[in-house]
Amino acid sequence: MCRTLLLSLVLVLPLTAAEPARFPLWPDGAPGAKGTTEEHQPTLDLYKPDAVPANGCAVIVCPGGGYGGLAKDHEGVQPARFFNSLGITAYVLHYRLGATGYQHPVPLQDAQRAIRLVRSRAAGDAVDANRLGIMGFSAGGHLAASTGTHHDAGNPAAADPIDRLSSRPDFMILCYGVLSFDPAITHKGSVSNLLGERQNDPALIDFLSNEKQVNHTTPPTFLFHTGNDQAVPVANSLRFYEALQKNNIPAALHVFQDGPHGLGLAQDDPNVKIWPTLLQGWIEKNGWLKPG
Repeated sequence: MCRTLLLSLVLVLPLTAAEPARFPLWPDGAPGAKGTTEEHQPTLDLYKPDAVPANGCAVIVCPGGGYGGLAKDHEGVQPARFFNSLGITAYVLHYRLGATGYQHPVPLQDAQRAIRLVRSRAAGDAVDANRLGIMGFSAGGHLAASTGTHHDAGNPAAADPIDRLSSRPDFMILCYGVLSFDPAITHKGSVSNLLGERQNDPALIDFLSNEKQVNHTTPPTFLFHTGNDQAVPVANSLRFYEALQKNNIPAALHVFQDGPHGLGLAQDDPNVKIWPTLLQGWIEKNGWLKPG
């Protein structure tokens, strides 16, 4: 009981953090960029723990927005500051969007580059390159899941040393994610924004239905959804979890009876707001809060 109370207190304390440092994914300009302004140059915002010591664990946060926008505050800044309260270093990813002309595979390339870049900066940011997770909300959950099911070990012959590093996250946190592109359960706006004129291509739909791409290399995963989500049906998380189970991937799934889409940390919902505490317990259980 005491431990539960302590975990709950973490969530009601102010989630403070120093102002983030922003840096580009590609210092010399992103490949395929259509311009030089913010929407054309993907970036990471770095949030370092300041109230508690950093423990080496890190998480890249992908805000949602249907691949048409970014919910930067409640699905970006707020989760980053929550992680900081646990001693976890957080990075909020500003990836390129279909709404500004960037369709698949560009957002996935941005997320993969973010993972490689954080690994390349690990020593300077006091991060353990082997305790790096990715988190995504809604369409950001699709992007995060895509990194966990479409990853590589890096190109050892690449001219850029960052591209020689692995793009596989060590764990995933998927929050009411658009995890399938199956027309029966997907969020059609996300599919349209990400694929454009190719949104009816059956091979591409299959490739980006991430529950179909889970295999033995998929990272351990935490999933959270609400049962009556009207925007992204809970079947997305159920199918992904089932695929993880079939492949013997460690996973936790929490489905709450009620709650609208886009809850973020859900601190205003008395029934759902416990989910970050459950996430903290899962991270602790799997050993990512301390060096292996």
